Amino acid sequence: MDHPEARPATTADLPEVHALIESAYRGDTAKAGWTHEADLLEGPRTSLEALEAILGNPDELLLLFRDGSAIIGCVHLTRLSATSAYFGLLTVQPGRQSGGLGKHIIATAEREAMRRFGARTMELSVVSQRPELIAYYTRRGYIETGDMKPFPIPLDPPFFLAVMRKPLENTI
Repeated sequence: MDHPEARPATTADLPEVHALIESAYRGDTAKAGWTHEADLLEGPRTSLEALEAILGNPDELLLLFRDGSAIIGCVHLTRLSATSAYFGLLTVQPGRQSGGLGKHIIATAEREAMRRFGARTMELSVVSQRPELIAYYTRRGYIETGDMKPFPIPLDPPFFLAVMRKPLENTI
């Protein structure tokens, strides 16, 4: 399967990107894929305002992946330091999950973090209640650091985010 090229998001892309993210993470449409949070969380995953803030920050990048005119995936990169970057909002259209697009998006994100931000390590955080996602990132070379962050939304019982990290020196 040919994988789509990445390009940075523009303001005009944001309504479609927002709809894609919500469809992949929340609600019944998300359940068509395996990476959703629909069984754990309700409410929006992000907002147009949060996506607009990414576009306005030189230390952040929102990459899009298209099939024709449709956005089928995205990822958010953030420079953490002179040698480290973070990726989040890894999104693949639910009906296209398990076809290698997520793996392609991660590899592209790693290359872009090295190229744009000079990153030598990449970090991510994943809901600790999702061992299948932790296993997915482990297969991609990410290692659990042992650090846990509180989930950004207060929940009872509380959720935590497991921090994972990967050296990028050998990924290009």
